[in-house]
Amino acid sequence: MSTFVVVGGDAAGMSAASKAKRDDPSLEVVVFERGQWVSYGACGLPYYVKGEIDSLDSLVSVTPEEFREERDIDLRTGHDVVDIDPDDRTVTARNDDGEVVVEYDHLLIATGAAAVTPPIDGLDREGVFTLGSMSDGKELREYVSRARTEEELQQPDRGPACQFLETCNGPVGIVGGGYIGVEMAEALAANDFEVHLFQRGDRVLKQFSDATSERVLDHLADQTVSVHLGAEVESLDGGDRVEAIATTDERVPVDMVLVGTGVRPRTDLAEDAGVELGETGAIAADAYRETNVDDIYAAGDCAEAGHVVTDDPTYVPLALTANRHGRAIGQTVAGTPTEGGGVAGTAAVKAFEVEAARTGLLDESEARDAGFDPVSKTIDAKSRAGYYPDGGTVTVTLTADRDSGRVLGGSLVSEYGEGAVHRSHALVAAVTEGATVDDLSDYDLAYAPPFNTTWDPILTAAKVLGKDVGPNR
Repeated sequence: MSTFVVVGGDAAGMSAASKAKRDDPSLEVVVFERGQWVSYGACGLPYYVKGEIDSLDSLVSVTPEEFREERDIDLRTGHDVVDIDPDDRTVTARNDDGEVVVEYDHLLIATGAAAVTPPIDGLDREGVFTLGSMSDGKELREYVSRARTEEELQQPDRGPACQFLETCNGPVGIVGGGYIGVEMAEALAANDFEVHLFQRGDRVLKQFSDATSERVLDHLADQTVSVHLGAEVESLDGGDRVEAIATTDERVPVDMVLVGTGVRPRTDLAEDAGVELGETGAIAADAYRETNVDDIYAAGDCAEAGHVVTDDPTYVPLALTANRHGRAIGQTVAGTPTEGGGVAGTAAVKAFEVEAARTGLLDESEARDAGFDPVSKTIDAKSRAGYYPDGGTVTVTLTADRDSGRVLGGSLVSEYGEGAVHRSHALVAAVTEGATVDDLSDYDLAYAPPFNTTWDPILTAAKVLGKDVGPNR
């Protein structure tokens, strides 16, 4: 009997374990997870903190019991893997009862990512949070709920978030203006906190186009979120508990701070086993997600992947990539070699009543480094037929190569529910397939007055950009 061992029990790990066992029921599948939660949707944590999702259990796709009893997977939670020996083909894990050693024929490293620790003094003070795990989400939800209800305020012994309740309904700070920062600004402001968001750069959501970032920034201001751009946070001041955020230019009093400055791949275990890292700092893997060490695979937020536009390695730690690559590894291990596929860096975000999406290569300096001559155009278009009530505006930024006309990337933003995110799917297809702007302008997109105009905003953007790119310009 062949044994497939998985290190890490979230998206990539459990997708691989489930697919491998489904395709080859005779395969012994062992999963080590150091925590107690598996197969959960971390992307839903801001909405749990906000209160839109009632229970943490709602974020769990499949419970540990279901994996064990219904899928016949040997899932071992509370097991921290401390060593991988490629020569002996063994994995050593520790739990409360001691150490266990398991031999493997195939091994997947799916150790995920950890929150970046920025060089800021005071990160260890009470009242400083991150949002990278279910436990983090639980603590933040406790903070929010206990700041809002008198009943909870009278119970100061119910957890670390309750220790300083006399001040826990004051202003809060968020360090970082990316996905987590913007989503948590909404979650906290919706619970009546005074929110200050600090961004080191000159715009929020720097992965998106300038036009998208500006529209989101304006909307955050409309929602009374104070955004501090160009704010280099130097320290989180206070005694035992955080009391203020100090930048190079100002000091802002706060009762709580969320640090959301990105994530880094967890690679220590892989490096110790002789697994090579790529140029991004994440684990390198081939098209089948196999590393430089035979029969050791890597997927999820600890691994890099090939970009569909540049063919170069990139690090894009997102849920779909983890699930897709995990599933491919499961098929490979079960006997059907399957490529994991490239990534386009597709992402979406909601900021109060605005939605935004992006895909492909948008940064013009990165595009030039990849050998392209990028040209970008931004257009505003109606989201629905002009005579149809309650429509909005979709702003589309489209980027293409000047000579070939190839679509390199795009960014869209609209009012929530007016289609920026769903419209981005057409751009993902164009970017992934190497379509030109002329090809995109001929896409036969659906039309009906409640959903769009005859010429969808995507088609309009392609027509406008098509005047400046391609061999027929």
